[in-house]
Amino acid sequence: MATSKEDMQTNNLTYRRYQDGDTKWSSMHDKIFVEDTSYKCPTYVHRTPPCQGSCPSGEDIRGWLNIVRGIETPPEGMSKEEYAFQRSTTANPFPAMMGRVCPAPCEDGCNRNNLDDFVGINSVEQYIGDSAFAEKYKFAGLPALGDKKVAIIGGGVAGMSAAYHLRRFGIGSVIFDDHSELGGMMRYGIPGYRTPRDVMNHECMRILDMGGIETKLNTRVGKDVPVAELEKDYDAVLWALGCKNGRGLFIDNWKDVPNAVTAVDFLEQFNKGDMKYTGKKIVCVGGGDTSIDVVSVSRRIGTLKDMAGEKPEDSAEGRVKHGDIADADKEPCSNVTLTALFKQEEMTAAEHEVQDALKEGVTIMNEVMPVEIITDDNGRATALKLVDSEFVNNAPVAKEGGKEYTIECDLIVSAIGQFGDLEGVEDMDNGRSLIDADKFYQVPGKPGHFVAGDIVRPHLLTTAIGQGSVVAETIKQFLDSKEMKKRPKVDVHHFNLLDKLTESDMVPDSFADKHLGTDDQRGTDSSNYAIHNYEDRSNKEIISTDLMFLGHFEAEARNLRTEDTPSSDEVLGHFAERMNGLAEEGAVAEANRCMSCGMCFECDNCVIYCPQDAVFRVKKDQSTTGRYVDTDYNKCIGCHICADVCPTGYIDMGMGE
Repeated sequence: MATSKEDMQTNNLTYRRYQDGDTKWSSMHDKIFVEDTSYKCPTYVHRTPPCQGSCPSGEDIRGWLNIVRGIETPPEGMSKEEYAFQRSTTANPFPAMMGRVCPAPCEDGCNRNNLDDFVGINSVEQYIGDSAFAEKYKFAGLPALGDKKVAIIGGGVAGMSAAYHLRRFGIGSVIFDDHSELGGMMRYGIPGYRTPRDVMNHECMRILDMGGIETKLNTRVGKDVPVAELEKDYDAVLWALGCKNGRGLFIDNWKDVPNAVTAVDFLEQFNKGDMKYTGKKIVCVGGGDTSIDVVSVSRRIGTLKDMAGEKPEDSAEGRVKHGDIADADKEPCSNVTLTALFKQEEMTAAEHEVQDALKEGVTIMNEVMPVEIITDDNGRATALKLVDSEFVNNAPVAKEGGKEYTIECDLIVSAIGQFGDLEGVEDMDNGRSLIDADKFYQVPGKPGHFVAGDIVRPHLLTTAIGQGSVVAETIKQFLDSKEMKKRPKVDVHHFNLLDKLTESDMVPDSFADKHLGTDDQRGTDSSNYAIHNYEDRSNKEIISTDLMFLGHFEAEARNLRTEDTPSSDEVLGHFAERMNGLAEEGAVAEANRCMSCGMCFECDNCVIYCPQDAVFRVKKDQSTTGRYVDTDYNKCIGCHICADVCPTGYIDMGMGE
């Protein structure tokens, strides 16, 4: 009898073998019960999960989730938290920061979205990062430094990531940055209640503590240091400048209005501690996370009860620096408004950030576009005029018959994009205030020059981190005078079974030593010179749910982090961190929701359901992640049952194809 719609909804039954629109009958007789006339036997195939495939920094997410949940065990004497930290930082040296602020495209890609709800990857990553901060874990297994050294211009996440990955290759570097502290936009573009400074400082210092990474702060290349000097003194030059110039609104008189500023300037002055209050009426045009930061900061710092003639743009652009201000002298801004071209559900800002801003008293206007800055006799903005808008040919236009709005303001902030500051190094400019890059992140036409991060194309922090990893590999090949290797189709930090076997003291025998020159190469299933019955397709394939058995998994609600979000009456002066990390129990529970797509997670289904006892667990002293079960081909009849009940899609009936 078919399951009723009411039962499907009430009991949260999540798995359906056949979906709406399926029209072709799949014969179980042809697939399974033909038995010994089948010529196929199981092969264990490692593929990349979509969370990792969606991660711009290419983290082995499935790997560190399986470590936290206890499936993959650490080496003797190492805690699972430290092991998860070491695994996660093969790609990203900032787990505590990215666990807090990354918008998590990995969660959008998570296969569990086809079952109930994505795994809270960010929350587990924050747990790993915070554990590393609490226990002061260091990076392990570093090689000795060689004699090569790279100049890195820019101390943001792209430059720091590149320095980190170069050091893991034994290559030293010197980071040049025109700020007094490292971190780039992670420090100067994101408020401290989202990126706690003690944790950030520790993650930056942990990279410097690797040794071989020097810094030259408050130093601008092209002004304080000529480019020619870098080319002479270093073996390669990496441009990781970021984009520190904000884009103004596309309104004719934008540049002529003194109290119209960019979000980049506004947030930098706040994050440096030089702006401690702002105007009374703030309008920010944007829709992304940066615009949310502007309005949330405005609600927190408020305004002075008596501005005494001070202009809010002076502190926002660094001409005036604020000292300590008594709380009694401050009051909330009378109005803080954010405007966006898109519907609220289509804004690029994280949904929880939007909801927090609304709770904090921000007014959000959607599907409107600015058309005019209204000014007084002194040319100062007194209001911003907006109209209802829609997208036509991928560009916003005023909606025919739409309404017009006038929002009073004494400060307008533009958060619609950023571009590079290439003053002093204009010859690097591609004409768009960015630097061109080829597919290996080399600067075309400039041998020995490389580029990564926002200065290539402004994007996410995790994108810059990933580019730092790729460009480090490119620089290593350049310094080794090797031809650039083609990047894999799935370009991430893959789990490597041979590395795992080495870690577990189960290194296979040398094929060359024992079998070179012999005529008979059969018998790999019982020989130790080959990894039997295993195929690694992770650099070519991302696994989807059609290869998995979702019926194995029960519906489970996410283990959510709690937030301390102030109300509109409490937000003034509220600078405590909003996001509370998961405790160990919650992190383990959330990691347990991972379906381990494309990798065995030792559920034993294949062993239990094999009718011939052909599939068996390997001996405990030979077992490790990726090598938990094996097949006796003398018993296997090719019935396909093991592949059909494998939840993770790790088994292919491929032996014999």
